[in-house]
Parts: sequence; structure tokens; C-alpha cells
Amino acid sequence: MKYILVGFTLLLTQAVHAQLTTTVSWRGTNRSGSDTIYYNPDSKLAWNDFRARPDNRSFAAAVTSSGFGYSCSMRSRNNKGGLNISVYCFYDKNKSWVKPSAANDYALTHEQHHFDITYLATCIFVRKLRAARFTPENYTELLDQIYNDSYDELERMQNEYDGKTMNGRLKNVQTEWNNKIDKQLESNAINSQSEPVSSIRVVPYSPSPRK
Repeated sequence: MKYILVGFTLLLTQAVHAQLTTTVSWRGTNRSGSDTIYYNPDSKLAWNDFRARPDNRSFAAAVTSSGFGYSCSMRSRNNKGGLNISVYCFYDKNKSWVKPSAANDYALTHEQHHFDITYLATCIFVRKLRAARFTPENYTELLDQIYNDSYDELERMQNEYDGKTMNGRLKNVQTEWNNKIDKQLESNAINSQSEPVSSIRVVPYSPSPRK
């Protein structure tokens, strides 16, 4: 029922002073035996993905530890620059847990939707990145702002989900949210682990005169 977010890595090799091409893509390939699951719309969580020791002091029946992050690099060649942003949405097996008495299909659906909500928030993050006008002067600050805004949106969405369903205890409301999230997933199907989607934007850039 909880989630975590990760930060990002910035790799800057050279400042750009003419034209900035921005590429946003998804990354994350699931490997057998890994402790991390990258979101795949065609793959669902199973109870054996919840490996952490349950917290018997917690009122929660289960905890889903998921989040999103990105890596970023900039390259410059022939007075043209490229900003490459790779986004990933993940689930941490070693920080997710379930109490044995709660390991049923109903509870698993509730937890799966926490991971789905993380993915939906990641889609919001990607759309904001693709709409942004990055320049060599503003990209670090703007990336940080967009990430933080998307983090806040994720937190709001997760809290609303648990609040409205009373952590899954209101079965009729849970059914409504199951349908709502499924519809949102259909309309946000922009992530394919086998064929990452990229968005390229070219922003002409003229550096400001230096005083």
C-alpha cells in the first residue's frame, strides 16, 4: 500500500550553444531472478514477489514498494546538442510484503493497482517531459521541477486510492476503482518494454549574451 520514489542521475559532458534535441524514452528490462520488476502492462504481480518480512505492528495487510525515476545525459557535436532522458517505473520485491492471512486474490488486485497507479503517474511524468522546452541553460532545473511535480501527483493519487477504498476494505468502492484504473491503463498504454517509445523534440536555442 506504500510506494517509494527514486532520484535521478545527471551526466553532463559538454554545454550546448545552438540547438537542443530532446529524446524521452522508456527503459527497464525484466530479468529472471532480479529483485526489481520494471512495469509491463502484460505482466501482473504475484504473492511470491512480496519477499520482505511482514510488519506485524502495521495495520496494513500488505505493502507494495514501487516508484519511478530517470537518468539523463547530454551530448554535443558540431554545435548541436542532444538531451537523452530515460524513464523507468519499478517494483522492489525486497521491500514489499504481505501478511500470510491476507494473501488472497482480492488483496493482490488491490496491491497490483498500487503498482498500476505508479505507472500512471510515470506516464504523467513522461508527458510533461515531452511537452517541456528544454534548453542547455534550464534543463537541470526544469527536470527537477517536473520530477517533483510528478512525485506530488503520485502521492496524491495513491492517497486518494487508499482513502476512497479504505485500503481495500470497501469492496464496492474497490470494484469501482478497479474499473477506473483499468480504463486509465488502456488510455495510457504508451509503455512497451520490448519496443520502447521515444519522443524527439528539437528546440532552437540562442544563448543569451553574457555580461
